[in-house]
Amino acid sequence: MHVEISGSGPPLVLLHGWAMHGGIFAPLVEALRAHRTLHVVDLPGHGHSRDSGVPLQLDACAQALLESLPVAPWCGWSLGGLVALRAASLQPSRVPALAMVCATPKFVVAADWPQGMPAEVFHGFADGLRLDWQATIDRFIALEAFGSDHMREELRMLRDGVLAHGEPSPRVLAEGLQALETGDLRESLPALAMPSLWISGRRDRLVNPAAMQAAAALAADARYLQIEHAGHAPFLTHADAVADAMLGFLAEAGA
Repeated sequence: MHVEISGSGPPLVLLHGWAMHGGIFAPLVEALRAHRTLHVVDLPGHGHSRDSGVPLQLDACAQALLESLPVAPWCGWSLGGLVALRAASLQPSRVPALAMVCATPKFVVAADWPQGMPAEVFHGFADGLRLDWQATIDRFIALEAFGSDHMREELRMLRDGVLAHGEPSPRVLAEGLQALETGDLRESLPALAMPSLWISGRRDRLVNPAAMQAAAALAADARYLQIEHAGHAPFLTHADAVADAMLGFLAEAGA
């Protein structure tokens, strides 16, 4: 997998979400690079990792990255949060702190997880991918930006970001939706060995802030922060607020 390294200071890993790539973190990288050496990952099938042989599965991605990255805190957005949480559970000694941005251990609703996304929304994405993957991504992007005070700006940045490093692989897009639809890492939360920070956007229409609050309540040493005017990608429109929260958290955690 491709990893872009920049900045100076202690290391920090950044993992993007479905259909995106590491370049989407540009505003956050700019806010953090004076304080941290950033390891910005392109997940398999995305960006410069389009031809990676690693399956877009939680265990496979987490294990491959653990073997190639230094010991560092991990920050995961959306699908990247699931990968980061799995890595933290597999090898806690290599992930001294965990930040989850608009990500939960289980994305889709269940009888014991009413805060999740309705299953029919995910089924719609899967059906759309088979018919017109570009239109499906555009629909997903619209949901990501919906509710933000800076919706037009965020839409533009997300749409530009999708293809900035080349088209994502349709096969891997389907694998990513499968991971989001079926992934359930809730049982790992009470045993998390490291402190965690959970950052939500109050206007997020993909990941319910209530789901993030519920997840943080299950973790052993967790902090929860809600950014009032943000949607699903707060690092685009509120990069300084996200960076300040992360730096304060990492300093407090001694990571």
